[in-house]
Amino acid sequence: MDVARSEILEAGIPLACHSCQARHGVVCGALSSRQLKELNRHSLRRKMEAGCEIIAQGSESSFYSNIMSGVVKLCKMMPDGRQQIVGLQFAPDFVGRPFVRESTLSAEAATDAEICVFPRNLFDRMISETPELQRSLHDQALKELDAAREWMLTLGRRTAEEKVASLLYLIATHAEPQTATSAAFDLPLSRAEIADFLGLTIETVSRQMTRLRKRGIILIENSRHIIVPDMDELERITA
Repeated sequence: MDVARSEILEAGIPLACHSCQARHGVVCGALSSRQLKELNRHSLRRKMEAGCEIIAQGSESSFYSNIMSGVVKLCKMMPDGRQQIVGLQFAPDFVGRPFVRESTLSAEAATDAEICVFPRNLFDRMISETPELQRSLHDQALKELDAAREWMLTLGRRTAEEKVASLLYLIATHAEPQTATSAAFDLPLSRAEIADFLGLTIETVSRQMTRLRKRGIILIENSRHIIVPDMDELERITA
């Protein structure tokens, strides 16, 4: 047995968890080795094709999940049938609302994704028993609140160029692979979805993407693949 494998077993952490991107995320990073073992016994990995619904708005879900790869979009359906994208989630984000069974939003795979699903009742019990997990979820909720306020600023006060750059920067900071200065990724949203998310027209989104490309801020390949050669320059535009 090699040293690395021995250290993993000695730590009591399941091998599947040790190699998982969500291992040090909001949920699993706050659990003990014993709790990880228990959660691992009851968890299931699922591969979701782009467009597959993870949680339906108004439904009562019996599970939570961690995103292991891919991008998930959160949507809100209005009474008249109109739909609004209200957020994006990336690995290793947690999907679900503890102790609230009925979902107020729908969660859908924006790209091909893989999620780790685990029972709601089991995890709710772990939350009650684990102060560190409670703090971790609380901290995450505050971060999401700050992000929502920042997005309100983006939608209400930033120019069209700044809006598009802000979205690209959000995706780029979660992209794989990523270096300290650059990033490359496939857009998880269509031009129409980007326009919906940013409160712009499709034509305006296309013009701003072209403008950023001509300035050398981004490179566009095959209409969906984006390369950001200088992350600092893209961030400067968002600010």
